[in-house]
Amino acid sequence: MSTKGRIFFWIGLIVGGTALSLWGDAHLFAAWRRGWLWHLVTAALGLLLFVLVMRAARHTGRILARYGREGELPRLETNRLVREEIYGCMRHPMHLALFFVPLAFGLVLGSPTFIFIVAPLEALLMVALVLLVEEPEARRKFGEAYRAYEAEVPRFNLSLRCLRMLISDVPRLAEER
Repeated sequence: MSTKGRIFFWIGLIVGGTALSLWGDAHLFAAWRRGWLWHLVTAALGLLLFVLVMRAARHTGRILARYGREGELPRLETNRLVREEIYGCMRHPMHLALFFVPLAFGLVLGSPTFIFIVAPLEALLMVALVLLVEEPEARRKFGEAYRAYEAEVPRFNLSLRCLRMLISDVPRLAEER
């Protein structure tokens, strides 16, 4: 799947999720009264989550740009397997962070349908994207080096050390080795 295809996938998730949540809030959660406090709390949590996700995406993007490119390549492309920093802790740190975009969006909207139904479904779709598209592409692109990487590093790592590293701009893995 091309980079443009991935971007359209994300846009489709957000637009489709918003449409579904508007319908769901009107029909499934219509009786559930949500006041200003609900919206204040969910919006604050959603904005905080967006900040953390964007920080993680920026951090992982910088690592990919620093270590994943040899020669002239289009933006957002890599031609070198990255195992440095957070990529030594988990294979898909940017995807882990991006799994939380739908939840953050739903929280900002204050939509119970988006929070409780759409966001979990979209997170599952993103896991499928990693399993069915990202991993096979990486195996084709990097061959045996990627297979060795798979054997050593988990797809996702929810340890506190790795999560801190994900949202940090300070490389820690190299210091710990």
